[in-house]
Amino acid sequence: MSDEITNGGRRQVRGRVTSNKMDKTVVVEVERTVKHPRYHKYIKQVRSFKAHDEDNACQMNDLVIIEESRPLSRTKRWRVIERVQSNGAALTSAEA
Repeated sequence: MSDEITNGGRRQVRGRVTSNKMDKTVVVEVERTVKHPRYHKYIKQVRSFKAHDEDNACQMNDLVIIEESRPLSRTKRWRVIERVQSNGAALTSAEA
């Protein structure tokens, strides 16, 4: 699920919103697969990031793209760029 894109030195990754209980902050879970160095099997690695959501628009299980940014708080270093999918349904251009 991790589509890592570099945009002028800033990484962008795609992940799923796992928590939106904080004000203007969402927790995004990013999943990626890596090859084990010895056994050569692919392993799923999951990492969580806190991202800034200015409009509190993201809901649980939304698919979002987040981008690295300057430190916004003690733990927030990412910013929500766009919502790709909303609660299992694809967004139309009017909603996004």
